[in-house]
Amino acid sequence: MTGYGRGEAVKRGRPITVELRSVNNRYLDCTVKLPRIYVFAEDAIKALVQKHISRGKVDVFVTIGPSAQGDTVISVNRPVADGYYKALCDLRDAYGLRDDISVSLLSRFQDVFLVEKNQEDLEAVCTDICSVLELALQDFDGMRTREGEKLRQDILGRAASISELTGTVEARAPGIVADYRARLEGKMAEVLQNTQIDESRILTEAAIYADKVAVDEETVRLRSHLSQLELMLNGDGPVGRKLDFLIQEFNREANTIGSKCNDVQTARIVVDIKAEIEKIREQIQNLE
Repeated sequence: MTGYGRGEAVKRGRPITVELRSVNNRYLDCTVKLPRIYVFAEDAIKALVQKHISRGKVDVFVTIGPSAQGDTVISVNRPVADGYYKALCDLRDAYGLRDDISVSLLSRFQDVFLVEKNQEDLEAVCTDICSVLELALQDFDGMRTREGEKLRQDILGRAASISELTGTVEARAPGIVADYRARLEGKMAEVLQNTQIDESRILTEAAIYADKVAVDEETVRLRSHLSQLELMLNGDGPVGRKLDFLIQEFNREANTIGSKCNDVQTARIVVDIKAEIEKIREQIQNLE
């Protein structure tokens, strides 16, 4: 979700610059900062950002320079200028003054000139801003693609570690039951001493224990989650929210395996699995 993009262009003689900055956020939160006179374009900017970005706190900065054709029109306020001229002429005639009325003199009076802003085509201006925003979004997506590939490789590497650790748990499972049976036989032999041990009772107890500590269902589901994780990371489109849910399922299976196992070494392996899951969860927060 983190990224930066910049777009620059001259549209209808007006330089426009758009910058995007994004940081992690659970949902899309877009803030637009642009000159007040162009605030009418804010909704269009947010709509375009929403088409490209689904998660993250996004700040959009728009800078618009003056148009080469000029943004203002200066004209003579004829009624005011005529009034000043007539007053000057009356003053000249009444007092027999030298006639030195000039443009320079008239221009000094207040409100002789009108300064007006050109009427702009608001829709055209909005289109120009959005076209430059598209350039910034392309640059933004390029950066996120590069960063996303690094994250994908890191997550897949950790998923491979989880798969390997899961295989170790699966390989140890039969030995755990065999060890339990051996310990059970030893304890019963110690208690009963010379009395013959009931083999059927041993088998029954071992079967009950085997069912209690069996984690094959959990490891199968964990491997299924690993396959889904790989498919999502290799697919197209936003996957962050889906992965948020999937990683909760990873934790659920790992916790169940940990609660079932009655073996120190397996417990250590489960801790390693959960550590890798937590690292994946942290990385997923960076994904859209």
